[in-house]
Amino acid sequence: MYFDLGSICKEFEKFITRKSTLQFTFVLYVITTLLFAVAMYYWDFQIIDEMYDADEILTHLAMLSSEQKGIHIVLTTTLDVVYPFIYGFFQAGMAYRYLGNVGRWAALLSILCIPVDLIEGFSQVMLLLGDESFITLKTLVTPIKFGLFIPGLCCALVAGCLAFCRKVTG
Repeated sequence: MYFDLGSICKEFEKFITRKSTLQFTFVLYVITTLLFAVAMYYWDFQIIDEMYDADEILTHLAMLSSEQKGIHIVLTTTLDVVYPFIYGFFQAGMAYRYLGNVGRWAALLSILCIPVDLIEGFSQVMLLLGDESFITLKTLVTPIKFGLFIPGLCCALVAGCLAFCRKVTG
């Protein structure tokens, strides 16, 4: 059996840059983001995904009701497991397709963000279940996640603007 990483990477790049894949992941990106917002609004709480200060996280967790913690666990173990793949594939696909050589590096940020976000989600679930020993992991991976996600998102937005301009100008 022969394992050709270069061929696998090229096939992956072709897959995530297809128009149908970009459209599908964009729609899922929007829907999933809205589902998070609706859940947080309905159950009146903020998810801890954006928090990276230990004291802030622990204080916030202490203020959540058991129902809110339960909903947060469900969100983190369902939507927040698929979400990194959705945004990762979309952002990387946009960068690869529209940003040329720079896009290869930009896409890498979004792809690397996927496992980091999943590790963060695991630490969050453990914290929500009351295991505070995961606070250090959470406070370490969340800034890394944002350091990968935000530039990847910005590149996807630039790529989207370029795609729009190309479509308008013919």
